[in-house]
Amino acid sequence: MDTLSYKTVAAKSSTVVSEWLVIDAENMVVGRLAAQLAKIIRGKNKPSFSPHVNCGDKVIILNAEKVRFTGNKMNDKIYIHYTGYPGGQREITPARLMTKKPEDVLKMAVRGMLPANKLRKEYLNNLFIYVGGEHPHSAQNPKTITL
Repeated sequence: MDTLSYKTVAAKSSTVVSEWLVIDAENMVVGRLAAQLAKIIRGKNKPSFSPHVNCGDKVIILNAEKVRFTGNKMNDKIYIHYTGYPGGQREITPARLMTKKPEDVLKMAVRGMLPANKLRKEYLNNLFIYVGGEHPHSAQNPKTITL
């Protein structure tokens, strides 16, 4: 029996091949979409996944303003952040955030589903979120996928 054929191959940053993908987020639920996006940009959908290497694909999200929440979360959910100053705790609902920066709703959801380590920032750099149906990455020849 040849034991060399059973060696586990770990991915290296030099051997990783990443693709460009386009996803239309129109009428998709935020949490379910974010879970799929986190898996794709981390690379867990590939057989060559290694947790210490950024082996995910680059994902372009279109129509970020048309995502939806289930139930009454659009008005009841609250995003809280702190400015660093005394009395600087701020809160905003998804309904108000969608009028100001609709791409931030999806970005925060994906960020929360990624591991809190040094690769999180690298993973988020693989995510491109746009309002509307146009994107400036046509030179990369992205593949359109449906989730």
